Amino acid sequence: MKPSSSLSFHLLLLLLLLPQLLVAVDAGGPQKKAPYDDGDQLGKHYYARSCPSFEAIVGSKIAHWHSVDPTLSPGLVRLHFHDCAVRGCDASILLDNPGGERRSPVSATLRGFHVIDDIKAEIERRCPKTVSCADILVAAARDATLMVVTQTTTPSSSFAIYIEVAVQVGGPYWGNVYGRRDGRVSIAEEAEALPEGRESITHLIDFFESLGLDILDLVVLSGAHTVGRATCQSIEYRLYNYTGVPSESDPSINPRYLNYLKRKCRRRSAYVDLDATTPTKFDNAYYRNLNNRMGLLSSDQLLRSDSRTGPLVEALSSQPMVFVHQFARSMKNLADTMVLEGDEGEIRTNCNFVNEY
Repeated sequence: MKPSSSLSFHLLLLLLLLPQLLVAVDAGGPQKKAPYDDGDQLGKHYYARSCPSFEAIVGSKIAHWHSVDPTLSPGLVRLHFHDCAVRGCDASILLDNPGGERRSPVSATLRGFHVIDDIKAEIERRCPKTVSCADILVAAARDATLMVVTQTTTPSSSFAIYIEVAVQVGGPYWGNVYGRRDGRVSIAEEAEALPEGRESITHLIDFFESLGLDILDLVVLSGAHTVGRATCQSIEYRLYNYTGVPSESDPSINPRYLNYLKRKCRRRSAYVDLDATTPTKFDNAYYRNLNNRMGLLSSDQLLRSDSRTGPLVEALSSQPMVFVHQFARSMKNLADTMVLEGDEGEIRTNCNFVNEY
């Protein structure tokens, strides 16, 4: 893209995003609640009368568990993604039954279940049979982004490979709406449809569209890879035997970065940062890395080379505030994915099991 056309695109992107950015800025912190807004529709103040302490309980519990183990905060963000990416945000990932999503191999390293259980127990004590597990998980993931995570120490899974997503204090805030209901169905095979980092951009666009998300959401939410790690096993195919030739590597990888990865990944069980430049900082360096052919996952690097997503990558690489605000917006979009409401589903009294009554 020529400099003039690049500048024009940046300005166009900012104009397109301006209404959303204003919403994100307006939601830049906890909002004052209306006197009441309970009802059958999703709303910011859904629990204003029935459980006014809901968000305060969640925030207090997240702060406590973060102080015990800071790596739980990114684990909750990842848990939220896994829930919403299968059957929508219905807490189906929390069901602990044989053959459920939670028992799928791609869920083996999910963390934070006990945090949700702790929050649910306290809420049931104060507001029995009122707040859904789906809403608890959505609120917990949002509040977890406000916690400090400066270093990842435990492997985890996101996009069905071993990735730890970490966010720093002051990260983007988004205003949630509540009133979701909990699903009664959880199927392990459905969790296996999660992307693994090797997919084509067409596949990823189709996957995100199936969630009600668009290309902008795809590119922006992929920016969560600005922090965290992946296993060397997950990228081994890019380093060796790329097209069946033992010595061949993925030609899209920056040669210097390729040499670094080969030195780093002498063992398949080793870990490598998703962001080679600022691995513990939540910023837009991820996109700058893609411009320099330093995307760790092949699907990441394809975002830069594909004509449908490449212009967005270029724009976000030079517009850090656009990324931060749109990340909040896209996370809110994710939280609103295919929710159950009204008379659909149920309000579980125990997040691990469907109600017996």
